[in-house]
Amino acid sequence: MGRTLVEKIFDAHVVDRPFGEWVLRLDAVFCHEITTPIAVNSLVSRGMDKVFDPSKIKAVIDHVSPAKDSKTAEQGRILRDWTRRHGIRDFFDVGRNGVCHALFPEKGFVRPGYTIVMGDSHTCTHGAFGAFAAGVGTTDLEVGILKGVAAFKQSKTLRVNLNGRLPRGVFAKDVILAVIAEIGVSGATDKTLEFRGAVTDALSMEARMTLCNMSVEAGATCGVCLPDMTTVDYLWPFIKDDYADKNAALADFSQWRSDDEAVYTGNVDIDCSALEPLSTFGYKPDQVLPVRELAGTKINQVYIGSCTNGRIEDLREAAQVLHGRKIADTVRAVVSPATPAIYRQALDEGLIEVFMDAGCCVTNPTCGACLGMSNGVLADGEVCASTTNRNFFGRMGKGGMVHLTSPASAAKAALAGELV
Repeated sequence: MGRTLVEKIFDAHVVDRPFGEWVLRLDAVFCHEITTPIAVNSLVSRGMDKVFDPSKIKAVIDHVSPAKDSKTAEQGRILRDWTRRHGIRDFFDVGRNGVCHALFPEKGFVRPGYTIVMGDSHTCTHGAFGAFAAGVGTTDLEVGILKGVAAFKQSKTLRVNLNGRLPRGVFAKDVILAVIAEIGVSGATDKTLEFRGAVTDALSMEARMTLCNMSVEAGATCGVCLPDMTTVDYLWPFIKDDYADKNAALADFSQWRSDDEAVYTGNVDIDCSALEPLSTFGYKPDQVLPVRELAGTKINQVYIGSCTNGRIEDLREAAQVLHGRKIADTVRAVVSPATPAIYRQALDEGLIEVFMDAGCCVTNPTCGACLGMSNGVLADGEVCASTTNRNFFGRMGKGGMVHLTSPASAAKAALAGELV
């Protein structure tokens, strides 16, 4: 019988199967300063201040960067002390940091066939490389840090066929919003979304990460794309010494592709040729409408950044819209490149100048605004057109409303002062 990508990864990593769960060996444990200090303090309090393998733990301060108050400074201190105590070399402090789900792939820490956990729901982003990557709670994070294993139910796979061609002005963000609208916020609960089809194949790694990043908004444990030459090209600087050439790397990565005869729990077909720019409304990610149906909705803020849409191609999309123009006087626009490397590239390409000339506030890499902690929090009753991933009530600030859009749609809203 044929196997899906996730089934192959489970088979290759299983170390035990008690009580119907699969205990999997982990290739990496990712950490940030919001959830990891809780796990660290718990381990210390029980006399278990150990790590399974410091070379497989990657840590970053990113959610509130730099610290905004004494509490967040303390969270950072705990993470810093822990990484030094255990010789964790891959720790990225303020100034060298970046949004975790952009930084860690950029550093080459994700490979096809990997198993990865992190105390962060958007860990599913890394499935874009053909990995099984999942957000976990504090207890599971502790076990991962201490023993290098994690327990999961056998994840069933829902195949999402992205057919056709993307029309002009439609991007990966619009595609994943369409998928979530189609299946609902619980339509993929306890499942993996496997993105297939001509549109998926044509997407860049950055765009594939956008798809997988928001899989959790449909309830999925993980979102995955099958590794191909696009994957090889992205990873080549990190793997070139391991293979004779790119074709050899592709041949190796192909072991992590689903078999043609693999059995799926279901299929979802999206005709991407018929898509148009989309936006959320309300407070659930599956409440989605074409932007034209929301036209005229007044906004107070635009936010371009996050682990969903803070990469270089996202900044290019927004800058193309803003070039030579000014944002509306009634709007403030915040742009946060997701990593220092992306920030530097945006500088080199003149994108930062475009944003500043348009009247945008350009900040350092941080997750702060996305979860309403810093660098762009909304006041009660304010509305934001945002390239982030969640529009929950109060997500970006108590009483605030978030409309999730692509970078291009967000930039257009900044110019008009309303959704257009």
